[in-house]
Amino acid sequence: MENKIKWGVIGSGGIARRRTIPEGIIKSEHAELIAVYDVNTDVNTSVAQLYNATAVNSLTELLESDIEAVYIASPANRHLDQVMTCAKSKKHILCEKPLGLTVEEAEKAISVCREEGVLLGTGFMMRFLAQHQAALKLIEEGKLGAPVYGRAQLSCWYPPIEGAWRQDPQTSGGGSLMDMGSHCIDLLEMFFGKVKSVSCFINNRIHSYKSEDTAIVSLYFENGALGTVDTCFCIPDNSSKNMLELYGSRGSIIASGTIGQGSSGEMTAYLEDDQSGYDAQQTRNIEKGIRIIPQPVNTYLAEIEEFSCAILEKRESVNDAELGLRSQRILSACYRSAKTREVIDI
Repeated sequence: MENKIKWGVIGSGGIARRRTIPEGIIKSEHAELIAVYDVNTDVNTSVAQLYNATAVNSLTELLESDIEAVYIASPANRHLDQVMTCAKSKKHILCEKPLGLTVEEAEKAISVCREEGVLLGTGFMMRFLAQHQAALKLIEEGKLGAPVYGRAQLSCWYPPIEGAWRQDPQTSGGGSLMDMGSHCIDLLEMFFGKVKSVSCFINNRIHSYKSEDTAIVSLYFENGALGTVDTCFCIPDNSSKNMLELYGSRGSIIASGTIGQGSSGEMTAYLEDDQSGYDAQQTRNIEKGIRIIPQPVNTYLAEIEEFSCAILEKRESVNDAELGLRSQRILSACYRSAKTREVIDI
């Protein structure tokens, strides 16, 4: 077991039970599930039994077990305290975003982890999708030309549910923008570089809970490219195609269904070998697209593998805490813009 990191989980229900434990930790070559903790003891017991782990009754008990790393998937308002407690117990931490409810909380989480000498990673698993990595390679090779415009969409149907922590900003930090828009903005920054300024609108168009159910963000990148992110909790699942559109001076990359929890979708690149003169007819040839179909990668498995290997190799992880802090700063600017109706610089 010397090449395996021993993992504990905080918040074993939700995404941990559905995805990260069965698809990530259990199947990882370099990870081993030891113990799980959740305030819902029935859920926690069932997860432990299903995956042959120990169900513990407190965070203290979890940290006293034989673990080296902790995956945190609890409500966002608990992240800072749990990160600090885990760090002071010398456990490495992969935390679902956001790292805290505010920029200041994210900065404090990072500071404590540095002081204690432990790694802190952010759960941006969509970066690891094989098609997203293939698109990034095309962009880095200059195949798309100069970045011009990007759009990322992620929506679902999320009706009012009693006790749902994502539906109250006091426990979540925000609604559809915080929960799903964070992934979209992070992806666009991966493709086009850093965002310089934002403008944002949020609304409760359909649902009446406290968090927003609708959000749209306009992005201005440092390299001059533009972008938009649209994300909603009030569109039926099958009606939202979770589009990714990347446009440059030499072509485009269009994808449907790559943004989300799955391992693949449909992605096509429309690339020009040269920049021809003006065509008054604006002719389109839809058959010139190149399907991008790399071997699918389970993003939760890739995320756990990367973080486990970073611990073993004593290096920073690809999905490090700086990504989480960057996301927090952009989201904070978005919510300020939605409130003031101003363009906010990052």
